[in-house]
Amino acid sequence: MTHDPLSGLALATLACHTGGVHGTEYENSPPIYATSSFCFDSAAQAAARFAGEEPGNVYSRFTNPTVRAFEERLAALEGGEACIGTASGMSAILTTVLGLLASGDHVVCSRSVFGTTVSLFTLFAKFGIETTFVNPVDVEAWAAALRPNTRMLFLETPSNPLTEISDIAALSALAREAGAWFVVDNCFCTPVLQRPLELGAQIVIHSATKFLDGQGRCVGGAIVAPAELVKQHLFPFLRTAGPAMSPFNAWVFLKGLETLPLRMQAHSASALTIARALAAHPSVRRVYYPGLEDHPQHALAARQQRAFGGIVSFEVKGGQAAAWRVIDALTLFSITANLGDTRSIVTHPATTTHGRLSAAQRAGMGITDELIRLSVGLEETQDLLTDLARALGG
Repeated sequence: MTHDPLSGLALATLACHTGGVHGTEYENSPPIYATSSFCFDSAAQAAARFAGEEPGNVYSRFTNPTVRAFEERLAALEGGEACIGTASGMSAILTTVLGLLASGDHVVCSRSVFGTTVSLFTLFAKFGIETTFVNPVDVEAWAAALRPNTRMLFLETPSNPLTEISDIAALSALAREAGAWFVVDNCFCTPVLQRPLELGAQIVIHSATKFLDGQGRCVGGAIVAPAELVKQHLFPFLRTAGPAMSPFNAWVFLKGLETLPLRMQAHSASALTIARALAAHPSVRRVYYPGLEDHPQHALAARQQRAFGGIVSFEVKGGQAAAWRVIDALTLFSITANLGDTRSIVTHPATTTHGRLSAAQRAGMGITDELIRLSVGLEETQDLLTDLARALGG
């Protein structure tokens, strides 16, 4: 029996050592294979590669060693069999849905997903794929929304931006009973803090743009799923439709994964301290962070996650004008719609990430005009606290 040197290793070790093989130069850091195509030894080999009869690189839209190294490393961290990298997190969702579903199929989706995800699932109606949006934390609402033609349950937990925590194990059981795919967007937690496959999910989605990169450098996405599912359904869509990850971006994400365990713990520790400080501030109406004991799903988050993550949302008193004043007064928080960076970020969801949704949709999701979302970075926590206190007027 061949010994697997990576078997039984801790996640932090896997983050540094899985994915890719040494090239002819025996480099310690994996190289970037910046090429659009690959050569063949013969016409017969080219034919065999294109037909899928022989393994090997063909064309970088669907086979590239750098992308493959990233895919192998992320699959190992999630405890999955296979992974495919995509051009963005949204293209990962697009590939999953169009690769698995057909006209006449039905999806049950959390209403509290990223705003563009809501828009995308709404767009699928043009192709005959209907979606019902439900309360992410109400398992009975998910069950009531099921139909005979339900083929997928789609969840993002913690939710964006209110950090609601859904019971992955309970929803996975519901999906199995319905004979539907269960897809979990693990963007906020990453496999360091949460491993949905261990809780019964079949497919995990990532926006690699966020915490996987960790420094706001590149855009990309990924799907972790059973190998046969990838081979039969997801890879063929990627190969034909072309939402491919670039080799350079894959290399950036591959290197980002090496520090992911350290970063996620640091983000979480600082975010918890900031959430507690915000909860005690007189200008703050409410704080949304699963690490706080008064969070409605705090106990579930403590069971389901290894830490509580780097995203903190809070409502200020005084409506949108007050929220904008706080945002504009911050100096260490970049005003942008990204998250998961080493640098802290502040966002006004109602007018940016969820701005394309109707007022009624935002109200149903609990996104108010006074809501502010923070992505807590890796700066000194006390400096961030001082900046927030000054912006809040205290």
